[in-house]
Amino acid sequence: MGESVKALRNIALLGHGGSGKTSVAEALLFAGGATSRLGRVDDGNSVMDFEPEEVRRKISISSAFHQYVWKKHRVNIIDTPGDANFFSDTRSCLQGADAAIVVIEAIDGVKVQTEQAWDVCDLLEMPRLVFINKMARERADFFSTLEEVSGTFQPKPVLVQIPIGAEENFEGVVDLISQKAYFYGKDGTSKTGEIPEELRDQAKSERESLMENIAEADDALLEKYLNGQPLTDEELVQGLRAGVMARAFVPVLCGSATKNIGIDLLMDCINACLPSPLERGPKTGTDPKTGETSERRPNPEDPFSALVFKTIVDPYAGRLNVFSIYSGTLNPDSSFYNASKETKERCGQLLQIAGREQKAMTEAGPGDIVAVAKLKETATGDTLCDEANKIIFSSLEPLPSLISYAMEPKSKGDEDKIFTSISKLLEEDPTLKLDRDAQTKEILISGMGQVHIETMVEKLKRKFGVEVNLNPPKVPYKETIKRTVKGVVYRHKKQSGGRGQFAEVHFDVFPLEEGKGFEFEQALAGMNVPRNFVPAVEKGIIEALPFGVLAGYPVVDVKVRFYDGKSHEVDSSEMAFKIAASMCFKKGLKEAKPTMLEPIVNLTVTVPEEHMGDVIGDLNSRRGKVLGMDVKGKKQVIRAQVPMAEVLKYVPDLTSITGGRGSFTSEFDHYEEVPGPIIQKIVEQEKKE
Repeated sequence: MGESVKALRNIALLGHGGSGKTSVAEALLFAGGATSRLGRVDDGNSVMDFEPEEVRRKISISSAFHQYVWKKHRVNIIDTPGDANFFSDTRSCLQGADAAIVVIEAIDGVKVQTEQAWDVCDLLEMPRLVFINKMARERADFFSTLEEVSGTFQPKPVLVQIPIGAEENFEGVVDLISQKAYFYGKDGTSKTGEIPEELRDQAKSERESLMENIAEADDALLEKYLNGQPLTDEELVQGLRAGVMARAFVPVLCGSATKNIGIDLLMDCINACLPSPLERGPKTGTDPKTGETSERRPNPEDPFSALVFKTIVDPYAGRLNVFSIYSGTLNPDSSFYNASKETKERCGQLLQIAGREQKAMTEAGPGDIVAVAKLKETATGDTLCDEANKIIFSSLEPLPSLISYAMEPKSKGDEDKIFTSISKLLEEDPTLKLDRDAQTKEILISGMGQVHIETMVEKLKRKFGVEVNLNPPKVPYKETIKRTVKGVVYRHKKQSGGRGQFAEVHFDVFPLEEGKGFEFEQALAGMNVPRNFVPAVEKGIIEALPFGVLAGYPVVDVKVRFYDGKSHEVDSSEMAFKIAASMCFKKGLKEAKPTMLEPIVNLTVTVPEEHMGDVIGDLNSRRGKVLGMDVKGKKQVIRAQVPMAEVLKYVPDLTSITGGRGSFTSEFDHYEEVPGPIIQKIVEQEKKE
C-alpha cells in the first residue's frame, strides 16, 4: 500500500464563485475516464453540482468529491464552493486535501474569495498551482490576469505555460519545459507541434525566467545555472516539484475547462508537482492523556487515525461522516475510537463518494477520503483513532454566523418539526445556528448570509417537508425608568351584584443600576393590609414586568416598595390585590420618566486599509462608537460598539462598501438608553403593528 500512497494525490479546487472550478473538475473527470461525458454547470448536468439548489442557482453550495486515475496516479478531487455564503465549508474541506488548484478566470482576474482561499492555504501550509481558466471567453486576457496574480499573492507565481491565442482564437498552450506547443481540436483532442513563430521569442525569454526561478529554489541547480550550464527538462521538473513542495513558488497554467483545452497538461502537472500524503509528512496532534505533542505518519502499518472534515445528512441514508485517513488501515465492520467525544464507534460499510454516488470500499489507508454512515456521536471536526493509541488533531473552527432571521412555520403546529429537521441540517453545516429568543419568543436561524439561509429553507422543504417564512428578527428592547416616584396610589374597586372586589395599594418606585433586574420590598406598618395579600401584590407586579408602558417591552432595573394600602374584610381577595398592584405599578412607571434600552454589540470589522475611512464613516452613521484599531497583516481591524438595531443587515452593506473584501464578527455586550427621537419612532412602529 506504500506504493499506492506515493501515487495518490488529494487536491482541492479553490477560487471565487463563477471562476469555473466545477467545470475544471468535470473536465478532469472526463479526461481521466471517470465520466463518459463532459458535464456542464450551465446545462445543469454537472456530476459535481447535483443538489437541486446548486443546479437552480448554478453555484456550488457544498463541497463535492470524486476520483480519477491518470498515468498510474489516483487523484481525489474536492470541488469547493466559491461563494462567501458557503466559504466555511471550503475551509473545513481543505483539511482533507494535500494541495490546491486555485482557479482564476482570465476575464475578471483575482476576486475576494480567491484571496480568502489563498489565506487558508497559507494557514494550512499547503502547496498549490494556479490555473487561469476561461481563456476562450470574450475579454480573456492571460497576461493582465497573471500580473494581478503576481501583485496579489505570495509565494510568487511562476509561468510554466503561455497561451496560443485568446478569446475565440484560443487554440492551445506552449509548455515552457518541454518547449512544445499543444494544439486542441473542437472535440478536445490534442496534437503536439512546433511553437508558433510569433511566440518563439516570448517562449524563450519566459523559459529563461522559469529556469532562474527554479534554480533559486534549489542550491545544486543554482550552482549549475550560475556556472552557465543550462538545466535539463528532467532537472526543471524535479526543481519545479521541489519548489512547489517547499512553497517557494506557485506554477501558473492556463486553459479552458469547457473546451477541454490544457486539461491533460494540468493533470500531468498535478502528478508531477503536487505532493502525495507521504510527501506532506506526518500529522501532528495531542495526546489527550498527557497533553503532549504526538505524530502520526502516513504509514498503513501505523495505528489508525483520521480527521472528520465534513458531514452530509440524507433523509433516507441518514448521516454520512467524511474523513481523511492520516495513518493506519481501516476495514469495513471494524471499530475505532472518537477521541474528541471519548466514545467508541462501530464502522459498518466504508464508502467512497463519487459525485452523488457512493461506492463500497474493501480497505482504506493513509490519504484516502472515506465516508461512513450512521456513526452515533461523530461530528465534523472530530478525531477518530485507535483506542490503544489515542490522539486529537486540531481542526479549523467554523466561521461565525453573521446574519439572523426569525422563522415561523407556514403550518401551525410545525414548530417541533422545525427544531428536529433543522438540527439535522446543523450537523451538516456547523455555521448554521438555531436559537429561541426568550424575550421575543422568536425562533432565530443564523448563518453566513441571505443566500445561505435561503438555501437552508429550500433544503428544509425538499428533505423534510417543512415550510417556513423568514422575517427580520425583532430587536429585544427593554424599558426602564429614570427617576424615583413616591406615594403612587391605586384603588381597585368593582361592584356588580353579589360579592365585590376591593384593594388599594401604595407604592414607591425607584430606578436601579443596570443589570439589577427587579426588586420588591415589603415595608407595611400597621394592619391596613393583611400580610397574606403581600405575595399577591408581588405576583401582580411580576406579571406586569414583561409589558412596559412605552412600547410594551419588558421592564428592568426597577424597585417597588410596598408601604401601605387598604382592604375590605369581605370584598378584598388575592385577585383584587394582584390587579391593584399591576395597575399601580404601571401608573408609577408612567410618572417615573420611562425610557427604552437597546442592545449594544461589539463589532470587529476587518478591512483593507483603503476602505477604512468609508467603513468608519458608515459606523458613525449607524450611531457606532469606534473604540480602536489594530493591524492584522495587510488589513486593518476596527473595534466598535454599535446598536444591534443598526447592524441587523450589515452583511450586504459591508460587502458593498468594501467590494466583498471586508469581514466582521459581532457579539452582544450591554444595554444602553435609546435616544429620544428614536424612542418615538419605535413607539409609533409598535402602535402600527
